[in-house]
Amino acid sequence: MPLLTLRLSADATLADALKTLRLTEDEVDMPFGLVPVDPAAGLFALRVSDTAAARLTTGVPLVQIYADPRISPTESDA
Repeated sequence: MPLLTLRLSADATLADALKTLRLTEDEVDMPFGLVPVDPAAGLFALRVSDTAAARLTTGVPLVQIYADPRISPTESDA
């Protein structure tokens, strides 16, 4: 799931983000939730489906989308 950052009011909730971005719960990683990156500046992170990310790349100001690759430990034969 792509990770996006968006600008909201400092006291924003996940419901506020869904409403602002016109997303459904099925399009969002609900357990991840809305993560405050810098709430004083109104900056939050949210994981969304690929389809939602594609839709949000056009026409939604103050939203930036990033890859969120799965990170796992590497095995060493040492």
